[in-house]
Amino acid sequence: MRLCDLAPAHIRAISPYQPGKPISELAREMGLAEESIVKLASNENPLGVGEKTREAMLKSLADIARYPDGNGFELKDALRRRYGVALDQIVLGNGSNDILELAAGAFLGPDRDAVYAQHAFAVYPLATQAAGARGIEVPARNFGHDLDAMLAAITPATRVLFIANPNNPTGTFIPGDELEAFLARVPDHVLVVLDEAYTEYLTPDQRYDAIAWLPRFPNLLISRTFSKAYGLAGLRVGYGLGSPEVIDLLNRVRQPFNVCSVALSAAAAALFDDEFLSRSYALNCAGMAQLTEGFTQLGLDWIPSAGNFVTFKVGDGAGVNRRLLEQGVIVRPIGGYGMPEWLRVSIGLESENARFLAVLPAALG
Repeated sequence: MRLCDLAPAHIRAISPYQPGKPISELAREMGLAEESIVKLASNENPLGVGEKTREAMLKSLADIARYPDGNGFELKDALRRRYGVALDQIVLGNGSNDILELAAGAFLGPDRDAVYAQHAFAVYPLATQAAGARGIEVPARNFGHDLDAMLAAITPATRVLFIANPNNPTGTFIPGDELEAFLARVPDHVLVVLDEAYTEYLTPDQRYDAIAWLPRFPNLLISRTFSKAYGLAGLRVGYGLGSPEVIDLLNRVRQPFNVCSVALSAAAAALFDDEFLSRSYALNCAGMAQLTEGFTQLGLDWIPSAGNFVTFKVGDGAGVNRRLLEQGVIVRPIGGYGMPEWLRVSIGLESENARFLAVLPAALG
């Protein structure tokens, strides 16, 4: 028997996460010039990073030969000041994906369950499977979370329940009052991981304060990222907020130095760059209107989104995606999410959105 055949069956059964196609890869495949390619596949901030953040990154390079602060005090202190939480309520991650995996590593294992919604972020089942636990996928309602059905799916063996708000890849949103009422009904033995990777894109009427719920719900873990609105996707830095007891367990399975020094400094600066965040939000609102108006003119169905992306129906998702790639436009096929007739497009600069809409009719066939 070969060595790899002896690996646990639940590990061998994992289908690796498929990230969005990089510009350089498409350029090689299609023989295109990189500067001619528009990438709208990975929900990145098309504005890049703010000037304050850039300055912090450059300054941090002076100590790049040193290990980063394994405790991440600078960033934790910034989060403490920003959100009014204690330092022992914060865990830092190599992106928010790391927070999700830390939760699975600390609370899941064989003979334990995790509950998540159909069409929800692919990392939830991946992290569950990697921990050797059983995943319970609850059918979606209108492409989003069916909270009543998720509550009914909880078993005595359930230890983690994942909720994405807004949800990726569908963009659906759960109002704060519904979430709060749901948390009050979840059994104490279940950790609710509330993934708020896109929370900065919520409109004023959608915004709610989950952090204020932490004293009432010690089984709540809020996961957030600097990869989206703050423009730090390439640095991979996220954070989790929860009770000191939950955070302590996550820190026990967290790798030392899991966030690099440049990322720590950049995130601490980005957190208080309200001007850049406001520009990013405004650009997103304008781009959302630009894309959805384009879909309406083309007679395409699309799912109202609270994130920085829109999911739209094209019929032959794989075929339309291929034809878009041939035109140098990268979007995200989501057949792996059980939505083979749909594609997800990130909101880019006005010119990038226009390029996508210009080539889309021909790609539709």
